[in-house]
Amino acid sequence: MKILLLGGTGLVGKQVLLSLLFYPQIKKVIVWARNFETSSKPNLPIEVVKASWDDFQSGKVSIPEGIDAVFCCLGTTIGKAGGPDQFREIDFDYPLLAARQTKEKKIPGFYIITAMGSDPNSLIFYNRVKGELESELKILKIPFLGIFRPSLLIGERNEFRMGEKIGEMVGSFIPFGLLGLKKFKPIPAEYVAKSMIYSLLHDKPTNETHPIVKIYENDTLWEIGKDHSF
Repeated sequence: MKILLLGGTGLVGKQVLLSLLFYPQIKKVIVWARNFETSSKPNLPIEVVKASWDDFQSGKVSIPEGIDAVFCCLGTTIGKAGGPDQFREIDFDYPLLAARQTKEKKIPGFYIITAMGSDPNSLIFYNRVKGELESELKILKIPFLGIFRPSLLIGERNEFRMGEKIGEMVGSFIPFGLLGLKKFKPIPAEYVAKSMIYSLLHDKPTNETHPIVKIYENDTLWEIGKDHSF
């Protein structure tokens, strides 16, 4: 299988690349990034396309033909993006553009990380944007649309995020046995990456006439991640 990975330098994107090493079905990963280490991992050829999102929007680069899936791990915060408009561009406009090309190129699957609580009617701006994106993606009727809704992500980032650090500390006190709370427990980025790959290998697309939308909530991501540890 051949995958296009968007957001390969981010927290989950990096874990996707590491996890793919253990799946011989994956023969190649194409990564779009302005800055990325070009050395390939053993048994996993990585093709790096050095391009910006301006290049994508202008049509200088486009999703290639002949790939099996697009993994969209794009995501930022309002603070890091520089404001609500910039956040919406990165977390809504870019993924939707990629999904539309996925549809145009007849690629079987589009797998995207949104967020726990995504809702187009949410009073929380972040959740509302994520929910609006999900709604637009469903309209496209891609043969398989996988939506992954993690809680706060745990892992080593290149930048410090106070909110996520607080969430990690609070989440660490939630017992695994409290299933009602497990849905909200902060989750390792590795578990989300493994869940995306699990979906790729087990959720089979049908066709444009009968598209499939499958939503993976945080508690399911926990179960898959724990059961598929290396």
